[in-house]
Amino acid sequence: MYCTNSDEYLKNDIPKTQKAQIAVLSPEQEKDFLVRKIKIEQGGSMPNHTNLIQHQQYVLSGEAKVVVGDETYHAKAGDFIYIPAGVEHYYEACYGKDYEFLCMITTTPDTITMID
Repeated sequence: MYCTNSDEYLKNDIPKTQKAQIAVLSPEQEKDFLVRKIKIEQGGSMPNHTNLIQHQQYVLSGEAKVVVGDETYHAKAGDFIYIPAGVEHYYEACYGKDYEFLCMITTTPDTITMID
């Protein structure tokens, strides 16, 4: 058991993104799922890509354009986003605010495919 503030976790830049960082909040020994805290700074983005695994996301703060498949969302604090496995998605923090969210995934091996 543990209780740790998420701001105390190591943050790493996310490859192939602009102004985006990730912190893995789940303990290393977790076997079933991982919780990650992602921050995309104002003006930053995460390019269009797919994953082999599904994502469940909860927006903590800010706003962003989030495109999942053919749907475009103006995501904001309190929103919950479900991204099915294999569906293209991308993010743009284009509303003048940083965008921060929790992303929950399984520990099943994943492959990220970038979409041109």
